[in-house]
Amino acid sequence: MALTLPHIITLLATGIGVGFTSGLLGVGGCFIMTPIQYMIFTNIGIPSDVAIKLAFGTNLLVVLPTAISGTWRHNKKGAVWWKAAIVMGSCGLMGAFGGATLATYLPGQWLKIAFGVVVLAVGIRMLTARPPKIEHEPKDNPWLWVAWAVPVGIITGIIGIGGGVLMVPVMVLALKFKMHNAVATSLATMIFTSIGGVIGYIINGLSVPELKDLAYTIGYVNLTSWFLLAATSVGMAQLGAVMSHKLPAKQLRYIFIVIIFYVGLKMLGVFNWLGWPI
Repeated sequence: MALTLPHIITLLATGIGVGFTSGLLGVGGCFIMTPIQYMIFTNIGIPSDVAIKLAFGTNLLVVLPTAISGTWRHNKKGAVWWKAAIVMGSCGLMGAFGGATLATYLPGQWLKIAFGVVVLAVGIRMLTARPPKIEHEPKDNPWLWVAWAVPVGIITGIIGIGGGVLMVPVMVLALKFKMHNAVATSLATMIFTSIGGVIGYIINGLSVPELKDLAYTIGYVNLTSWFLLAATSVGMAQLGAVMSHKLPAKQLRYIFIVIIFYVGLKMLGVFNWLGWPI
């Protein structure tokens, strides 16, 4: 059981597209990478229940180099609040580990529904969000950071996302971070949460018999898929950031929102329920 050439090409193309879009629009690509991996894993014969968890675990490992790269870029501009990042990241790591562990015991269909709901929520937020006006000083309250970081980490682990789409609104709206500090500090926090989630998916997937015959797989993490996605997405994110001032980002943003809504509805099984072959 192994990935074929068409699967490899699909993953490379996904990494290129997701990385470029991430750098161009400032949005994560977890919502595209997860369903693509899920479809590929089921296509090569992995049961649906196992495939969704394998996609989540692998996706979290893809987040790691992306978060490190983004943090390094923002840190050069002094935008990362390291005290908050370390406190929230450490607690988020434990939450993500717990969430990943919990996910491995839940039915795959439940996880698909949870993922689809979050994806649709993200699409609605992207469609309606307006830049917040922050006039207060950020809240330097470690206990408040912990109270938010743990549940965000748990959600991150359960549905295999980086967590930035949840952490940035929390930092801006609840903790009163300025937007550029929230984005930068959130990326630093994601380094921790992705590590916690990956460890959880690896440990709890080591004894899964359906994964024994899949080459280069450790627990619920497939290293081939990870490499193909990470190698292309990290570099293309840098190019996307450079091109962000040269392309019609607003129009591209709406295209991305349409894709997100499609993915969310697809994972929820809405199209199958309607009998639409899309």
